[in-house]
Amino acid sequence: MYDVKHHGGVHQAVYAYAREDLDTWEAELGRPLTNGVFGENLTSLGLDVNGALIGERWRIGPDVVLEVSCARIPCGTFQGWLERDGWIKRFTQAARPGAYLRVIEPGDIRAGDPVEIVHRPDHDVTVALVFRAMTLEPELLPRLLVAEALPPEEKESVRRRSA
Repeated sequence: MYDVKHHGGVHQAVYAYAREDLDTWEAELGRPLTNGVFGENLTSLGLDVNGALIGERWRIGPDVVLEVSCARIPCGTFQGWLERDGWIKRFTQAARPGAYLRVIEPGDIRAGDPVEIVHRPDHDVTVALVFRAMTLEPELLPRLLVAEALPPEEKESVRRRSA
């Protein structure tokens, strides 16, 4: 059983994590980490997932367009999956959360498909900034409101917590 309120849905249709970040964790944890081990459907290489802007759009292969919507916030399910005590705290402090994306244009994605950034919004709200604001640095919360593509429930949480 998993928490359907906080997992999946339109704004969390795809979870992307960078292979480079998995490699860093691999070294820190002292064990091999295969693509997908963090639950990601998309493991990228050469793409700054945490530096992606909320609302940024990626074309993957010839057909698929995804839009960056929010950062992953770690939960007990994630900690249980990795079987590491203190994992949530460690993952949070590292601030390399990966990104959730919504599907704009569906299609098939194949291993090795190129990723092209086709739109970057005119703000500076990155996945990493959202993560830091929502977890360790709540003083950053007001900065998030300029990101139109943040999911409505996340924007509402930001408004409540910023008041």
